[in-house]
Amino acid sequence: MSGLRLSKVPATDTALKLLAVAVLMFSFVFVVMVPLYNVLCDALGINGKTSGQAYTSVPVSVDTSRKVTVQFVAINNDGMPWTFAPDDRVMRVHPGAATGTMFHAVNPTNANMVAQAIPSISPSRAAAFFHKTECFCFDQQALASNATVDMPLQFIVDQELPGDIHTITLSYTLFDITDSVQDGLAAL
Repeated sequence: MSGLRLSKVPATDTALKLLAVAVLMFSFVFVVMVPLYNVLCDALGINGKTSGQAYTSVPVSVDTSRKVTVQFVAINNDGMPWTFAPDDRVMRVHPGAATGTMFHAVNPTNANMVAQAIPSISPSRAAAFFHKTECFCFDQQALASNATVDMPLQFIVDQELPGDIHTITLSYTLFDITDSVQDGLAAL
């Protein structure tokens, strides 16, 4: 073993190098990956984000020359025990027409809970043309043990929706936010 020499690197040098690598990795995730994710979603037409605010301007005319298919999807996040579903899975609507439907939720547990619905629209290009005038997703939903709630959705598909978009999918994911919102439970 005469030709092999081991050199000792001070612990502080190793710690500084590891810290630098961790900072670079963290920066890469937020500086590069988040914008890349958004670009990919836009390019592939997935994960259309809605504004989360009520649409206040109502169009005066309805485009009766065409219909758009609107699909509704209800999903529970992991660990959310509620039953959650739309009345209508599919609707055919005229752009410009005010349209409504209902979603239903049931809290089958023995505990009061609070939920929040997060919407997503596909294709993402359609999000700018799908206007919610009333939506249960605007508010947190507090629901007592073994209770049921009807949750309204009112919307307008804008007449300016590009002609190549024939189907819009509105998906809601329901999250249990009970642990982070104690005020909603006090109201039950």
